[in-house]
Amino acid sequence: MADSHCKKGENTMANVIFISPNFPTNYWQFCRELKRNGMNVLGIGDQPYDELARELKDSLNEYYKVDTLEDYDAVYRAVAFLIHKHGRIDWLESNNEYWLERDAQLRTDFHITSGFQTEDIPRIKYKSRMKEFYAKAGIPAARYRLVATKAGCQAFIREVGYPVVVKPDNGVGASDTHKLSSDQDLEAFLQRRNPDVSYIMEEFVHAAVNSYDAIIDSRGEPIFETGNVTPMSIMDIVNEEDNSIYYIVKDLPDDTRRAGRAAVKSFGVKSRFVHFEFFRLTQDQEGLGRAGDVVALEVNMRPCGGFSPDMMNYANSTDVYKIWADMIAFDRSTLAAGTHMFCAYAGRRDGKPFIRSHQEILEKYGGQMKMVERIPDVLSDAMGNQMYVATFPTREEMEQFYHDVLMCREN
Repeated sequence: MADSHCKKGENTMANVIFISPNFPTNYWQFCRELKRNGMNVLGIGDQPYDELARELKDSLNEYYKVDTLEDYDAVYRAVAFLIHKHGRIDWLESNNEYWLERDAQLRTDFHITSGFQTEDIPRIKYKSRMKEFYAKAGIPAARYRLVATKAGCQAFIREVGYPVVVKPDNGVGASDTHKLSSDQDLEAFLQRRNPDVSYIMEEFVHAAVNSYDAIIDSRGEPIFETGNVTPMSIMDIVNEEDNSIYYIVKDLPDDTRRAGRAAVKSFGVKSRFVHFEFFRLTQDQEGLGRAGDVVALEVNMRPCGGFSPDMMNYANSTDVYKIWADMIAFDRSTLAAGTHMFCAYAGRRDGKPFIRSHQEILEKYGGQMKMVERIPDVLSDAMGNQMYVATFPTREEMEQFYHDVLMCREN
């Protein structure tokens, strides 16, 4: 595409529909930057207009409320109305994993070509389909089998041994994800599994999760890159009701960058904000590699969830909301990154006997603290109940922060 990436004409604004601009609550900033770039920003959501944050109202040219975003016909009619009023839609996006398939269906139905279509969904949503594209990129991935019966599960477990991980082939986050370490675990899973869901079973990988986060232009080239590390798996955080930690790296490791860029090319990513997850092996593992190697996990064709976009800003002294909107409007961004820092997220779980009180944490780390908030219940399983985000120039200072925030008294 040319530099006039989303320009319709000299005196005509490009029309951009943003689905669910009110949730997550920080996503209004995508709309703000689109509007600042001269876009005609049209929101569709299920929250009454009067209840929208003032900043979001100021970032939209029009808002169409539906009773529920789950009702495709209602959202379809909303898009049709906005087309009738404003003309052809140039972009339609939510930047939200939950609506990824819905976005693609709307683009396909209304011939909006600037994004994934319905035919693209299998390779970017189904974990089993992702494997072949990782293979094309030369990135190893865990062995797997789609399982529907006890016999199928047992056959795969005989091949790879316990433990194994089982999860929906098309799922969001760590929902319905289980680590099975014994025949008893397998029986428990088979009894509670959803019969309407297709499950994928994978060999267990001994690793921490490293991500490649990037904003990709229309040629499939990155215009911004960073990454995060999650020392403890989201699956364990949810299933064991543990505290949540992850951090944006100060500098993206070269091997993560190479793997991320290779995956971008293999999956045919263009004009998107992406969050690709990789394992970094913590021990040698036959068929996958040696300790420290990068192994495929899964791709997510949207920004990392929660407050991660804000954390990327803090870690890189930049504004990813603007960079993304610049990509939409101009297919480039001149906004440079500044000083690099580690940006740490710590999510406390209510009811644990923490050594340091909330006030003590604020007093010690007030100079480094960027965000302090309660997490909505809908997100607390994976993110904890009380969150702290802070920046540090060194890993040692960050690790001391995690110790102070999350250390508990022994029972």
